[in-house]
Amino acid sequence: MDIHRRETLRDLEEDIGYLFENPDLLDLALTHKSYANEEGRGAGDNERLEFLGDAVLELAVSSLLYEVRPPLSEGEMSKVRAFLVKEDSLARVAAGFDLGRYLLLGRGEDRTGGRDKPSILASAFEAVVAAISLDGGYDLAYRFVEGIFQSVLAEAGSDALDRDYKTRLQEYCQGRYGKAPVYRLVGESGPDHDKTFEVEIVLGNRHLGRGRGRSKKEAEQRAAQDALGLLG
Repeated sequence: MDIHRRETLRDLEEDIGYLFENPDLLDLALTHKSYANEEGRGAGDNERLEFLGDAVLELAVSSLLYEVRPPLSEGEMSKVRAFLVKEDSLARVAAGFDLGRYLLLGRGEDRTGGRDKPSILASAFEAVVAAISLDGGYDLAYRFVEGIFQSVLAEAGSDALDRDYKTRLQEYCQGRYGKAPVYRLVGESGPDHDKTFEVEIVLGNRHLGRGRGRSKKEAEQRAAQDALGLLG
């Protein structure tokens, strides 16, 4: 690695809050196969690190979800984890670190917008997680992942579920019908300290689902879950 590349990667290390003992691992994590092929580096790309990082990330996120209070069920943990580690979510995290700036891409991939492609960004992020784990151990990789996702799970896990179900429903409706579902509060009952809210979801003139909860957010989440069951 030349001096200029090393100095550039130091900027990224500052952003992610981890200084590598072996910076070549970080360089490899950011090397796309298109660059490796052009430069004749053979297997010197980030695909193996991506494979490892996927497993490290899944374990770390699973551990974080296990600690959420009040506890989530196994099914809830699976759904939230799937949302957090899906390609679009990881690509947004990678973009937050401006990871695309540091990627080594082949000329063709670079010209066609590879630095902004969700698949490439998500893979690079997973590779960086693996590089941290290999360089400093799993505990440091866990802390890195925790720093990113803890804020998402800081409140009771229903908020993360809310993002999951509602995002999935919105994506489905936008993709199939070209418009977003509308959430309506249709009822509330009980004393102020123990209210129950009821929400329905409509799309145009079509009723999609209904849900109840101790907060409007929980009711919306349940309604979205109901709608997905109907549509799915």
